[in-house]
Amino acid sequence: MTTNLRDSILAALAKLPGTREFHLHVLVSAPRKHSELYQFAQPRPRTYLQDILILLSEQKTPDSPRILVTAVEACVYVLPATSCALLYVSKVDSTGFASTPSPTSTLVRTLLVYYGSPTTRPVAVDHVWIQLFARAQAQYLFPNSSENPGKRPLGDAKLCAWWKRVLTDVATELNSLITPRPLIRLHYILPGMNELESFNILKSGPTSHNDTHVWNYNHPYSQTEIPCPCPAPGDAQGSTNLGHFIPYFDDDPKSRFMDEIAYITDKDGVKSPVRKRPRKLSHTQTDREKAEAERPPSPKGTQVSPLGELGRVSPDEFWERMSFRQECVAGAVTGFFTLILSAPLPPSDQPTSSPSPLAPQPGQVSSQINKRIMTSLTSGVEFSTEERAVRGTEAIEGAIKGLCEGLKTIPVVPISTIHAPRPLRASSPHDVGGGQTPDPSPYLALPRTPSPKLVNGKRAVPDVSPNPFPEPVVSLETYRSHIYGSVCVSNPPLKEPTEKGVGAIKENSTDNTDASAHVTLLTARRKKKRA
Repeated sequence: MTTNLRDSILAALAKLPGTREFHLHVLVSAPRKHSELYQFAQPRPRTYLQDILILLSEQKTPDSPRILVTAVEACVYVLPATSCALLYVSKVDSTGFASTPSPTSTLVRTLLVYYGSPTTRPVAVDHVWIQLFARAQAQYLFPNSSENPGKRPLGDAKLCAWWKRVLTDVATELNSLITPRPLIRLHYILPGMNELESFNILKSGPTSHNDTHVWNYNHPYSQTEIPCPCPAPGDAQGSTNLGHFIPYFDDDPKSRFMDEIAYITDKDGVKSPVRKRPRKLSHTQTDREKAEAERPPSPKGTQVSPLGELGRVSPDEFWERMSFRQECVAGAVTGFFTLILSAPLPPSDQPTSSPSPLAPQPGQVSSQINKRIMTSLTSGVEFSTEERAVRGTEAIEGAIKGLCEGLKTIPVVPISTIHAPRPLRASSPHDVGGGQTPDPSPYLALPRTPSPKLVNGKRAVPDVSPNPFPEPVVSLETYRSHIYGSVCVSNPPLKEPTEKGVGAIKENSTDNTDASAHVTLLTARRKKKRA
């Protein structure tokens, strides 16, 4: 029997040092058709999307209350045409109430290994792409958690270095788990910096010549060893454009730049739009609608020219221009990271008959449940103090169980009732805190390009055909077997580093001085002159 994601994470958390109890909630939505991942490709590939939301709370003693400490939001896109799955880590956040060591890295690493290993991978694909955009921010998923003195989020360079270490550990673990050895490629780019500058900023150590996990400082779309998720046009007249390479994620700088390349053009090439007075959508068309309407109709069987400059801008030029984007030149170090894995499923795991990729699997929930929990988490509760964090944890965990019991309403604690300050806007993907690094991030409100324009509240991309399968119905049995789980950790505490002649220095200490340290002054001996 294949271990589900919940049990894999609990098994990894059980190995952490210290004594505490973890309570885990894992929400994975049933697959649904999705048309926006490669919306500029011609033709658009068949794509299926699943949402992942992981919430981890901690109980330090049997008598203490639970407090949410870590949350992860991710998406899994499956493209059967190329047998690829694309796992996009959207947001990672912590509240700062976790004990040392923080469980954030263990949780994230287990999630990535679970989808990378063929023995646990829940989707029938041969290749896995893991992508993320790292940008430092004080908070993302936990409102007002930046006001908690115990939360010390990583700064911009340290956050990028953290993600690089996590993906290196994932590649190493996958290489030891999979037989025969899989093909793994690691790519990263820090926009606006060359390879030497990025090497010095991330303080990477020298790489061994025998190390198979060498980081490539470039984008992953120039390599040909592992197929790209989006298939190339099958007809002889078809040609690839930028839309076949760059995936379109929500709240991602690459997606906003793709919109400008496709819909904002000039005779000299791509340029930023000129600020104009706001217009009412009911009286005029948006730029996206105009571009779609101005495209000349093409006879059946002929190739349609790509929108705007998509056919002229290569992936190399795209990444070169990304260095000048607003999100990447705002004074903070940002990074794009990609791990590509090629490891086919074992012959015994190959399905004899191909079931529909839209069929819901046991333990999966409706995508509406994920959305409702995310809305409650980001707007209904807050985590500035321990008391408020306890209330918020009770509300969110009660909401998940209530939805599984069939309740129509979600009991949340309105922020106004506890006189909380207005939460800062959570605008970007990744924050790793938990009290491990005393480096508060100063980047609380980075400039952002405007989101793609909407038509009547929805994207102008045509919707796909409806799902032939009904939404999965969750129950308390689903809740107990797949969604909720807990584990008691009782291991030796983390050893504090010691040095000769110097007292132990706590790993989490914010003070660089140590009262127990004894300083010995050394004097140079004079060399005696020969008589």
